[in-house]
Amino acid sequence: MPGNTLHSLDELVTAGLTPDVTPELREVAAQFSVAVTSAMVDLIDRDDAHDPIAAQFIPSIEENRVAAEELSDPIGDARHEAVPGLIHRYPDRVLLKPLHACAVYCRFCFRREQVGAGSETMKPEELRAAFDYIRAHEEIWEVILSGGDPLLLSDRRLAEIIGELNDIPHVKIIRIHTRIPVVSPERVTPELITALRGAKPVYVLLHCNHARELTDAARAACARLVDAGIPMLSQSVLLRGINDSAEALRDLMRAFVECRVKPHYLHHPDLARGTGHFRVPLAEGQALMRALRGHLSGLCQPTYILDIPGGNGKVPISPVYAREEDGTWCVRNHKDEMFDLPDGF
Repeated sequence: MPGNTLHSLDELVTAGLTPDVTPELREVAAQFSVAVTSAMVDLIDRDDAHDPIAAQFIPSIEENRVAAEELSDPIGDARHEAVPGLIHRYPDRVLLKPLHACAVYCRFCFRREQVGAGSETMKPEELRAAFDYIRAHEEIWEVILSGGDPLLLSDRRLAEIIGELNDIPHVKIIRIHTRIPVVSPERVTPELITALRGAKPVYVLLHCNHARELTDAARAACARLVDAGIPMLSQSVLLRGINDSAEALRDLMRAFVECRVKPHYLHHPDLARGTGHFRVPLAEGQALMRALRGHLSGLCQPTYILDIPGGNGKVPISPVYAREEDGTWCVRNHKDEMFDLPDGF
């Protein structure tokens, strides 16, 4: 875990990030782990009760409100767990969770009941079983390292995992999901980059939700990865009060591209327990995506994506710009103007 990380409600009080702790707030922290790195603490505006950085990491009593439709495993990890720590949801790729700890704990996380303080890394025999499964399934083209945050592992452990995957002939791509370049940019060292590089392409997907997270230090960390030949893409979550405006999304996507990070996914928030205050209606999300189209470079356009509850797969839910009516195609542009296409389309 990065140094100077706040791990408890009492530490948050001392740092002036939350008022005196109430029993309700302690109940939240007892269920869902707390961790905020110094890089994020330094970004929080203590005079702004609606600060978008604080909202992502500082516990709220709103998390005690659990709706009937919310789930402890909203994307169905357990349903698709082939062996402990290995999720095989799609035919050509698997997700490997070598540890269940993060540098920060996002208050909206869909795995908030699986990750947390004190969580262990996978045992050696569990990793061996996972690698054996991957070797036995030649349809697996890509392995995604997630968790938890895999970049919290030591350089040695990362190099060993990537080395094992490099030795499996049918695995062609390794992907890493992480928040580290933003929340703990000092972790992106030459030694880490050496551990990531190998015979197979490694892609890093950066989780970041607000342009302010991309500080000078975070941008420099991304540059170190990209300059080393490691492609980077982004994934963000559409979150009420954090990035649910066309302006906030525009600034975030432009910041990614400026960092040579290609916008990839904008996730519709999952039905994780106690996260209703973050959720944006799907129609509102589609309207925001429509507002970006035509006003933002194509380089900056993410795919708006929904993970169907229960582990039924991801689907794009971006606005529809073309529809067929009585044999004629009608298309809508970014100005909301409608046009009939001539025959031949």
